[in-house]
Amino acid sequence: MNKTIGILAHVDAGKTTFSEQLLYHTKSIRQRGRVDHQNAFLDSHTIEKTRGITIFADQATFTLNDSTYFLIDTPGHVDFSPEMERSIQVMDYAVIIISAVDGIEGHTETVWQLLQKHKIPVFFFVNKTDREGADAVQVLADIRLNFSEDVCDLTNNFHNGELSESLIEFIAERDEELLMQYVETGFDKKTWIEAFQRLIAANQIFPCASGSALQDIGILDFLLQLDQLTTSAYSEDQAFGARIYKIRHDDNGNRICFLKAFSGTLQVRDKLVYGPNQLEEKVTQIRNYNGNKFKLVEQARAGELFAIAGLTEAMVGDVIGNYATDNQSEVVPTLKSIVLFDASLPAKEVLSSFQILGAEDPSLSVFWNEYFQHIQIQVMGIIQLEVLEQVVLERFGHHVQFGEPEILYKETISIPVMGYGHFEPLRHYAEVHLKLEPGERGSGLQVDNVCHAHALSVGNQNLILHHLNERDHHGLLTGSPLTDVKATLVTGRGHNEHTSGGDFREATFRALRQGLEQAQNRLLEPMYRFKIKVSLEQMGKVLSDVQQAHGSFNTPETIGSKTIIEGRVPVATFMKYSTEFAALTHGKGALSLLFDGYDFCHNEEQVINRIGYEKNTDPLYTSTSIFCAKGKGYKVSWDEAEKAMHCL
Repeated sequence: MNKTIGILAHVDAGKTTFSEQLLYHTKSIRQRGRVDHQNAFLDSHTIEKTRGITIFADQATFTLNDSTYFLIDTPGHVDFSPEMERSIQVMDYAVIIISAVDGIEGHTETVWQLLQKHKIPVFFFVNKTDREGADAVQVLADIRLNFSEDVCDLTNNFHNGELSESLIEFIAERDEELLMQYVETGFDKKTWIEAFQRLIAANQIFPCASGSALQDIGILDFLLQLDQLTTSAYSEDQAFGARIYKIRHDDNGNRICFLKAFSGTLQVRDKLVYGPNQLEEKVTQIRNYNGNKFKLVEQARAGELFAIAGLTEAMVGDVIGNYATDNQSEVVPTLKSIVLFDASLPAKEVLSSFQILGAEDPSLSVFWNEYFQHIQIQVMGIIQLEVLEQVVLERFGHHVQFGEPEILYKETISIPVMGYGHFEPLRHYAEVHLKLEPGERGSGLQVDNVCHAHALSVGNQNLILHHLNERDHHGLLTGSPLTDVKATLVTGRGHNEHTSGGDFREATFRALRQGLEQAQNRLLEPMYRFKIKVSLEQMGKVLSDVQQAHGSFNTPETIGSKTIIEGRVPVATFMKYSTEFAALTHGKGALSLLFDGYDFCHNEEQVINRIGYEKNTDPLYTSTSIFCAKGKGYKVSWDEAEKAMHCL
């Protein structure tokens, strides 16, 4: 039986130490490493050793009884949340580690919400019970209060496969048939264990244990409980189906794709079809990784985590086979930064290095900004930039720095418009008419087509749609990415002799830009959804802080001496609030921030003036159309273009 188990936590909760103990008890490693001794098996990268935090999601393998376990140790720092979320999508079960001293922290909330979104069954382990100030009982109560009432205590109620009376009743209360059986005929151990497994897998019960990973207290008991209460049922008889959840490059520059197989088997030299363009390539290697070491194998089976070589164009999130998947990320960078490097370094070489990193971490969204002539990346925070600086030096030998992170704004429109583009210098010809409409918030740029084949050939229609989708287009206010807009191809025209090359690209971009010139353009800013837990006497100050940050909040909920405040606030005004909040609450409050999409910018005019984007000097776009008369091309400005169009 193959099972993938993810270990997740807020940074410094003891996640990597916990993973080391599991590997040691199953004889996967000979000695237990420690993060503070820089010898942890799963923190193998130099940067992880020196910083003492997990940055990359590494995996290990161990066997216990009749099961093979694939263990994923995920990053706990918020700056590396995208790596953590990508790993979540291939887990069968997750273990959330919570410190018995610090309790539920901000990032713990984020982890829980992501696991719930992806429907991953969850176990809790309350760690560091040996420390001064530890209160495992209170942490268990907080888990029930903040996450789910359906949390059961394993440590005191499930030992050597035996269930306590209270646990028997707890399980029966969550299954009507079981409850009837309990009332009529009493307890049957086998039936209860099977029901326990089923309810855990269905996210209806969340087991919780406690102990100390550092002192090896309660770890073996929890491992045996995990083994008995988890199941999987992967089929090797079906067609091969898998998801690419991680990409790395080996020392020779080969792209190595890490997969989770959901069905079937895979052999070396098999051909795989993958990605939105349905590319077909041959698998040249299959690797089984354990930490940073691997062994070559000839076959991979359903339920396994493994890596392959041979897919040169594969991207994180690509699916093989008919496996349905949700690629929508909850963790999205809200900051952008530019790459700074010495003029003696070729820009193309530095860009190439970052494109390799971008393939490994798609959230970086590496982009060459033609207007500003610089490399731009998207990031979660300062720590990520510091790590990137070290990674680029170690892997590519480039000394780079980064500009001060700035908010990643976006732009949209608020009214429907028609956009017209015509490109007709001598011996060229293309005309495009686009309808631009506001889309739902978070919908991105949607493309549609109502053009008739009599007006424009299907091939040219597809060419226009391709150009609309080929890049992130930007708006007129700040040059920020255009989003939440539906662009519909209405009609167009080509010429049998003179239409060639990039004519429709030119006409399409001009039509898009000309439409934006007529629209009511609006600036959007990223938002946080926040959850704050403080004492009653601190509530007034927190509510005042939220209001001053241009945020909104729901009616606070009071439980005992604590109050819980939930709401929404701009990232720009709240991204540095955690430091002030920690000082206000003396480290005893809880602040959770999760990206919550985009909304209208609270200080639009101020941001537009500060960025100073000049729409008429953008080298990538113009709203001016080009027509031809008497063998010469001439320009028609956007406000005169509609009257000159040939299709009207």
